[in-house]
Amino acid sequence: MLYEDESLVVVDKPSGMVVDEVADQTGAILVHRLDKDTSGVMVLAKNDLAQQGLKKQFEERKVTKKYLALVHGEMKEDQGLITTPVQRYPKDQLRSAITEWKVIKKCSISNLHVRQAGFQYSMLELSPHTGRTHQLRKHLKSIGHPIVSDPIYGFRKKIKDDLKLCPRLFLHAKYLEFTHPVSGERVHFEADLPLELQKATKSICGE
Repeated sequence: MLYEDESLVVVDKPSGMVVDEVADQTGAILVHRLDKDTSGVMVLAKNDLAQQGLKKQFEERKVTKKYLALVHGEMKEDQGLITTPVQRYPKDQLRSAITEWKVIKKCSISNLHVRQAGFQYSMLELSPHTGRTHQLRKHLKSIGHPIVSDPIYGFRKKIKDDLKLCPRLFLHAKYLEFTHPVSGERVHFEADLPLELQKATKSICGE
């Protein structure tokens, strides 16, 4: 638990937990979602008024969200914008999607016991301006830089080596900023990288 008051709860969701379990454990109401494999900060409402206020902010894109992701390859630019439309299922209609990204650091593996030794990686900060299902994962795949240890959108031939370096999807919701639905105050919350991602960062980036 990162924060709690009479209107809302802010938690640091672990990877592997579905958001419905988070709602059950806190007794609060979902207003947005994180993928099961994604860790990080999320807010839940404790009453209908808070739910309506928070949900409206997400729908109107008035919430600031920042993620950390380790991706395959070296980015050619230091920052950019991905606007490839995405769809939830193959037969669904394409929907507009916007993801802003910037490079935090560039890494390469020197461990000769791993087949990917010498392979380049980039640590990115991602700011989604829309909230489509698997948007970040799909967007990064679309530009040829899938997230490390992504079992769905990653490089299939490299997934076993990925999992040796990082046991789970390297995607973490690190920052969430919104207007408190009752006080009207602009608030923000942060969640540190979980231990398994810290270890993966040290193994790949040497720090």
